[in-house]
Amino acid sequence: GGMVPVLPGLYVGGAESCSSPEALSAAGVVAVLTVDAEEPPAVPGVRAMHVRARDEPGADLLSRLDECAAFLGAARAGGVNPGFQGQLKLYEAMGCAVDTSSVLYKRYRLEMLSERFSEPQDLPREVFAVDPTTICQTSNTEVLYRCRKCRRALFRSSSILSHMEGIGPTAFAHKRITDSARLSGNSQEKCTSYFIEPVQWMEPALLGVMEGQLLCPKCTSKLGSFSWRGDQCSCGRWVTPAFQLHKSRVDEVRTLPAGNFQTAKT
Repeated sequence: GGMVPVLPGLYVGGAESCSSPEALSAAGVVAVLTVDAEEPPAVPGVRAMHVRARDEPGADLLSRLDECAAFLGAARAGGVNPGFQGQLKLYEAMGCAVDTSSVLYKRYRLEMLSERFSEPQDLPREVFAVDPTTICQTSNTEVLYRCRKCRRALFRSSSILSHMEGIGPTAFAHKRITDSARLSGNSQEKCTSYFIEPVQWMEPALLGVMEGQLLCPKCTSKLGSFSWRGDQCSCGRWVTPAFQLHKSRVDEVRTLPAGNFQTAKT
């Protein structure tokens, strides 16, 4: 369709508008950002940027939004599919900058991968957090988690992907739960597992399968499980994809600012 003004000097329109030199000239347009599967023909005298993406909810626009920040107002104006709208809200939540260390961004990347792969064969390296055993020092602001049995370092607190707490036992309607269990559950910690991003030591277990167990890479004791289709936390919240390590199988190790000694919480 034709160009629609959304702010002074800012328009949103369809592919026809971008390819019409007359329409662009009449509106005083000097630059065009196109999000489409195919790059449109160049228009003389007009600067152009093309983001290759299909107009479908699963298309990845978020990773290019830093480059497209000047055009976000046009994208917000309308005609954007739900997938793009969700990515724009996420972009705003991250302070209008793509922060790859953000829990929000990590969860987004994993959700995109879970939708794209039926059986993950080749996962991007950046999806995996660095194995804590390959780095000599942990920041004083971070907590280290290790295998309770053999004390092998497993992940850092920055790898934990927190989620909104679910509604508890009532979320498990398919399971028979007694009144006494409901009462006792209220006084206990609702989330009995850590849901985290994949760590490098997990890679051999993840490739080629949709779900399975997560074993300690040193002593092979069972730590938890993973499922690209998602799994339900003990609090009732569904997490997709799910990489969970049971809290009862790991120890929390805090590095104290004063001195180089550590304290373990069991």
